[in-house]
Amino acid sequence: HEFTSRDEFREWLIHGTNFRERVGNTLVGGNLRASAHSSSPFCWTSNTADQSSISADSVLEFIGGCDDALDWCRKFAQPPAPSTSTDGEGNIAEMVPDGHSPSHSYDYDLLILGGGSGGLAASKEAAKLGAKVAVLDYVKPSPAGSKWGLGGTCVNVGCIPKKLMHNAALLNGNYVHDQPHYGIGVTPESIEANYGMTQDNTAATHSWDMLKQNVQNHIRGLNFKYRVDLREKEVTYLNLLGKFVDKNTIETVDKKGNVDTVTFSRCMIAVGGRPTPLNCEGGELAISSDDIFSLDRDPGKVLCVGASYISLECAGFLRGIGKDVTVAVRSILLRGFDRECAKLIGEHMKDEGIVFREEVVPTKLEKVGEKIKVTFSNGESDEYDTVLAAIGRSGDTSKLGLENVGVAVNPKNSKISAKFEQTSVPNIYAIGDVMDGCPELTPVAIHAGKALSRRLFGGSNQAMDYRNICTTVFTPLEYGTVGYSEDEAIAEFGEETVTVYHKYFIPLEWSLSPSRGSHQGFCKAIVNKHTDKVLGLHYLGPNAGEVMQGFGTAMKLGCKFEDITETVGIHPTTAEEFTTLSITKESGEDAAASGC
Repeated sequence: HEFTSRDEFREWLIHGTNFRERVGNTLVGGNLRASAHSSSPFCWTSNTADQSSISADSVLEFIGGCDDALDWCRKFAQPPAPSTSTDGEGNIAEMVPDGHSPSHSYDYDLLILGGGSGGLAASKEAAKLGAKVAVLDYVKPSPAGSKWGLGGTCVNVGCIPKKLMHNAALLNGNYVHDQPHYGIGVTPESIEANYGMTQDNTAATHSWDMLKQNVQNHIRGLNFKYRVDLREKEVTYLNLLGKFVDKNTIETVDKKGNVDTVTFSRCMIAVGGRPTPLNCEGGELAISSDDIFSLDRDPGKVLCVGASYISLECAGFLRGIGKDVTVAVRSILLRGFDRECAKLIGEHMKDEGIVFREEVVPTKLEKVGEKIKVTFSNGESDEYDTVLAAIGRSGDTSKLGLENVGVAVNPKNSKISAKFEQTSVPNIYAIGDVMDGCPELTPVAIHAGKALSRRLFGGSNQAMDYRNICTTVFTPLEYGTVGYSEDEAIAEFGEETVTVYHKYFIPLEWSLSPSRGSHQGFCKAIVNKHTDKVLGLHYLGPNAGEVMQGFGTAMKLGCKFEDITETVGIHPTTAEEFTTLSITKESGEDAAASGC
């Protein structure tokens, strides 16, 4: 359709006929991009070839302007590729209509509960697509009284401070075990005293206060940056605690106790989780991962309760900076991860001087002077300066008033049941750690939030793909993994279908240090022997996250084992060990690396 002038076009599109608003209201769930489009061309697909008269009822999909139309044409002309628009089970995200209309009278198109990584990413994506968005974020203090700013668990009490403190442990390890053997800090006198040999350094002094202060200063900088970013993206930030009144209304309370309400057409719950408290007499004396990174005193002698990745990561960095650390393990290390890798991590941590009390749980904590006396289920006891409980996490939903709107919650973990992130109430959604069955990983929440915002306000039907997600456990021996564990693969496909290629190796950077040389890295590929498809990859060694990230892309693209072994490795690196895998477990051959 053509118009003789710009004014005539705008009269049809915006002012008189207001075609764009009619298109926005006609499409299922509404389309804010269509309702806000103001330039020529205005492109759509139609259910009829007869365009003698223009009807909004004939519009199937709003495409956009010139660049959008060119992109659509390019995609239309390309051969079809394997779809990644799935929920991991081969389904396009078929959303239940949620009643949203661009002409609603609520305060916001989208209200997001929770200012963590997922909520912030979803809010900015929705705002970019033309939605009026607000983020409601209020940090309830931990039982020990710890509080933090905007950014959620990852930024304040999770990934960021954990990685920084893990790096402190690595630096201390480098000083003790590596530097002298590379000639750093070595004097002629020390060489003579050691008969021409180099020795490990004695442990360096460490200031907990300085580490904590610098980590917290970095976090506060990120908190400020996130607030500025929301303002620049035109997302309203509300530092308020929210509770559902009905499916379109939240009651808010500020830090002074003032009560108000906010209304919304759609709501996205992204409140994440909180540590599960220690359930025994005196359990309130224990702190959690919500508290350790801002602890206002030296942790001293520490008991980490639990064998989760959070417990082992905290135990690792605390031991790495010189603390006396014990881990209380009820059953197995790293439940849900590969059993062989978990065992190797435990052995390495014991070599690092971490004590494991196995098959016990605390039954009583009591204050004895400045110490905490812990009695275990086997009748033994010991005293610690700090007890850190890391026995699991639960959805932070107890005070949201979900019962007022009928949102279904798993009673075992307080997490929200959802399909395609849509809850039992169609206009209320959940993303990230608070969603039942969702991997508790920051990038997962970010991707899921962005994908959901595109479906709600951008006309997309692409679901979040929860398959083959990489992760790294930052224990002293770092562990990177993607795909199936060995046990999972055998259970899923059968032992007769699965073959495992594996290798032990000593990273080159460890080879000059006598004490490092007693440790080994490890990698394995779990492969479908009939199709050669890689089912899982596992790596233990330095820089595990950096090593595994690229393999995650390969796994997402459905790589075969031959794809990896036919790739020319980068030498000398630990990542190249995957490209030279050749020994299978079933062969019984020695899996130790043999050099270049």
